[in-house]
This record gives sequence, structure tokens and C-alpha cells, in this order.
Amino acid sequence: MNIGEKLSIFWKTFTGSSEFVVALSVSVIVFSVLYFYMIKFLFDNNSGGLVTVFVLSMILGAGIVFLSEMNSAIYILIPAIYIVIIIVLYSVELKRLIWARTNMKLADVKHIGRSYDEEKVEKCINEIIKALQNMSKNDTGAIIVLATDNVPSQIIDSGVKIDADISSALIESVFFPKTPLHDGAMIISDTKIIAAGCFLPLSQNMDKIPKDLGTRHRAGIGVTETIDVVSLIVSEETGIISIARAGRLSRYADFETLKKTLNKYYWQELESVRR
Repeated sequence: MNIGEKLSIFWKTFTGSSEFVVALSVSVIVFSVLYFYMIKFLFDNNSGGLVTVFVLSMILGAGIVFLSEMNSAIYILIPAIYIVIIIVLYSVELKRLIWARTNMKLADVKHIGRSYDEEKVEKCINEIIKALQNMSKNDTGAIIVLATDNVPSQIIDSGVKIDADISSALIESVFFPKTPLHDGAMIISDTKIIAAGCFLPLSQNMDKIPKDLGTRHRAGIGVTETIDVVSLIVSEETGIISIARAGRLSRYADFETLKKTLNKYYWQELESVRR
């Protein structure tokens, strides 16, 4: 059967059966929505090359269905394969997307009068860096999470709400060894310390974490796998400062690296959330 005969049979079926029309319309709508979100997700994660391969696969699949006697189920099999590929390759990004869609915000925290002048931001940046470097020199372990009002309430509630202005003295006192809150994480949002002593989800990607890193680093990485935040981690054993984002860890952060990270947080990430 050639392609002309197939198209003729398809047209006769389409014009002669209302049930077929309804089933086809529903299928087209469902698959169009599925393909749209798959392609959008890949573009959002800088995977334009995979989008090209996916589109070419769909065109090839359509050609095979029309030009051969192969069952049209192949047209369903191709997106199914790509869904599995996306789940495997982008598990961290998918978890973060799911958490973001649940619309979980910082609980019971009101940011009144978010005055955001350059002097105040510079002070916050310098105070955070000063605290990190002092704790690094003294081998004081710490986790600071830079949030954008997107931390789930259960994380906030697991610690102690502070809602205080950022200062190096306060940060260092919270993480001072043997104090009640030193083992948990500090949550910073805007120019405020929101909470401290918070428990974070641990990363399950043990194969990607160096063996010499412990629970503090697993927690600092784990929270960035599920939420779009940045973790600043100080090792208690070595004093090394690390930065975690999107499930990836960068170690040996110096002054310039911290400055660049905090500038991006205040002048890009927070500003984009406000718009």
C-alpha cells in the first residue's frame, strides 16, 4: 500500500466517523501539550541539541508510519523514550521544578519595606563574606542558604525563626561550636536572616560527592537539588568554603568568588523574583 492509498483511507475514516475525529482531536491536543512542555523544559536547561534530535526523531517516526506497514505505536514509543531520557538526565532539575510548582513560600515571614539601596546591599555582602572567612580561619562548620522566598515552610519550621538584620557577629555566634543552632542551616532572604538551625534534605547522589565530605555538604547540596537556592558551606574539618547550586558543588571559594556569587544573588536573582 503506497502513501496515496494510506492518505485516502485516512481521509475516508476521518470524514466518515465522528468517534475517530474526537479520538484524533484529543490525541493531537494531548501530544501537542506534552511535546510543548518537553521542548520548553529542554530549552530552559540549555539542551537545544536534544530538541533537534527529538524533532528529527518525530519526523522520522511519522515517515516510517506512513511509508511502511509498521504499527503507528512507534509514534507513541518515541516520546516515551525521550521522557525516560529526560527523567534520567535531568532528575535534579525536575525535582527543583516540582518543588517550585507547589508554590511553597517562606512561612509567616513578612518583608516590610524592602528598601534595596546599594549601600545596604554592599553591607550585607561584606558581612556575609566576613563571617564566612572568619569561620573558615577557625574551622567552624556552617551552612548558609541564600533564598528567594522559595524555601518550604517545613524547612523554616525545623529551625528557629530569627528575622534579624544580617551581621557577621550574629552569623558567627549562631555557628559557634556547641551552641544550640550550630549544626543546622541558616536561611537568608533579602537583607534578613530568616531562620537558623534548620534541617535540610540530604543529597542522594552519593557517587557525585567526594568521599571526604560529610553530612554538612550533603545537606548543602541536597537543598539545591530540590529548590532554586544557593548554599554557602564551610567545612569544619578543613575550613574550605564551598558553593552549591543546582546539585553541583564548587570548592575553594575565595573572596572574589564569594563576592561574585553574592552580587548575582542580590542584583540578579532577587530582582528577577520581584518583577
